[in-house]
Amino acid sequence: MTAAAEQAMPIQFSDAAALKVKGLLEEEENPNLKLRVYVTGGGCSGFQYGFTFDEAVNDGDTTIEKEGVTLLVDAMSLQYLVGGMVDYTEGLEGSRFFVNNPNATTTCGCGASFSI
Repeated sequence: MTAAAEQAMPIQFSDAAALKVKGLLEEEENPNLKLRVYVTGGGCSGFQYGFTFDEAVNDGDTTIEKEGVTLLVDAMSLQYLVGGMVDYTEGLEGSRFFVNNPNATTTCGCGASFSI
């Protein structure tokens, strides 16, 4: 994907996140799995992010491919994530997928919930 095409996507999928998903899928030996990011009500700030692996692409899902793996976002969640980036980090606090979301006005300390 060209840099211009990547910038045109409603949500970005970082190299670090894509490579981690690729490694996890190789461990699972199931190339049909895709990383799904979603937003639900709850958490200490009003909304919370969720991540799961899914084989199905549903009607209305946005799909983003990178490094041979796919990120899925349902239409309802996408409205809260436009302009954001799904990323992955490893550090002293452990490893995790997270969303760098410019739409969030407040977040909780762990970064798993937010408000708009």
